[in-house]
Amino acid sequence: MAKILVVDDSPTEVHKLKTILAKGGHEMLVAQSGEEGVAIAKSSLPDLVIMDVVMPGLNGFQATRQLSKDEATANIPVIIVSTKDQETDKVWGIRQGAKGYLVKPVDEAELTGMIASLLAG
Repeated sequence: MAKILVVDDSPTEVHKLKTILAKGGHEMLVAQSGEEGVAIAKSSLPDLVIMDVVMPGLNGFQATRQLSKDEATANIPVIIVSTKDQETDKVWGIRQGAKGYLVKPVDEAELTGMIASLLAG
């Protein structure tokens, strides 16, 4: 059972992810903005972060970059889950430090597989 931080400003997406993560027995923390996500990641040190991109204020790319550059959170894997589906978005997300990039609506098997492989190290 892992502690997973979901950073997404959509209650619908948070609910979908909560359902998927609960099946895997994971504990879920929620942040509704990039700023809140970075703050919670620093204080709670989750095992993994699921990050949306399109949010008011600090977007997911910026928040991912902050987490990957901070010594305290650099080793926490980030999976970006976004509606932005262009190849350039995926490349940019990985360049910001994300370990995975999935497009919404997220495929449950793909997400759980990626979470399992990242948590296994």
